[in-house]
Amino acid sequence: MSSLGRRVLHSVEKINGGDIDHLLIGPGGVFTINTKMHRDASVWVGATMAKVNGGEPRPYSAASNAEASYVRGVLGRYCDFAVPVEPALVFVGVASLNRAATQYTVSIYREREVASLGPLAGKLTADQVERVYTVARHRRVWLTS
Repeated sequence: MSSLGRRVLHSVEKINGGDIDHLLIGPGGVFTINTKMHRDASVWVGATMAKVNGGEPRPYSAASNAEASYVRGVLGRYCDFAVPVEPALVFVGVASLNRAATQYTVSIYREREVASLGPLAGKLTADQVERVYTVARHRRVWLTS
């Protein structure tokens, strides 16, 4: 088991040709981590979209929710228990990050805040973490679901 009982997978391919940037699997459940690099930008995040430097809306929050739903479905087919999956959207290199008061379906972080996911516990046992990790690390699971 990794330190603190957490496992991480990177660039998990999806059947549609896209990928999930990172999966964090641990006692606090599974987190789909969608990373966005916007060096020195001002970012505002709402319930379904984000704006970078006041520009056109980008569907980052909606995409993060969709990734979590996809992961929940895939892991649910291969594990014999309900797998809690939560979306997280992580902004890298931004100058400022503002979250709308109504944005509560996706966890929003700057890269330095991601460590706050580490101490979460109480949703999966150590055996369940290992089962989810065993399933999730097999490429075929993601490309046939």
